[in-house]
Amino acid sequence: MKLRPIPIAVSLFVTATLLFGGWFAYRQVAMIKPIDKLVSTYDGVNNVQIDITPKEVTLNLDLEPQTNLRGLVELIHTDGNPYLKGKKLKLDVKNHSTEELDEFWSSALFTVAEAMETRQYTQIPEELQKMSDGSIQVDYDMDDQNVYVSLSDGEASKFIILPRQSATMGVWPNA
Repeated sequence: MKLRPIPIAVSLFVTATLLFGGWFAYRQVAMIKPIDKLVSTYDGVNNVQIDITPKEVTLNLDLEPQTNLRGLVELIHTDGNPYLKGKKLKLDVKNHSTEELDEFWSSALFTVAEAMETRQYTQIPEELQKMSDGSIQVDYDMDDQNVYVSLSDGEASKFIILPRQSATMGVWPNA
């Protein structure tokens, strides 16, 4: 039996095209498009870019000031759960920050870090409101996984997502 290389190469090419084309079409139609539609229709979302890996779904978000970030995350977890299929959700929010907002957050960082470490989350709104002089609007919210802080001066905004489970330091588990 003599093998002919041209028909073999053509059949391999057609098979690979169908497999990878089908996988790409499935990924676009069954995973990316529904999540994109769900997130894009949320009030305050300017743009979303989605990256799906085998273990994680990353959403790169461009949000308007005053967007309810916790509400968006809740919507993704409830209505988008069939599309996430057990993958971890990671949010990267593009900040349109100013120097004033960055300085405010920098000065509040130690107080917020202390409240997060001691798990006294009610200190975060109290301290941020004390520090705000009225020119910066501070919004905060919390769910079972994160604390959401948004700072805004009307035009610029800074969104911070703080995980509620603090990471363990490398030396302490071994001590």
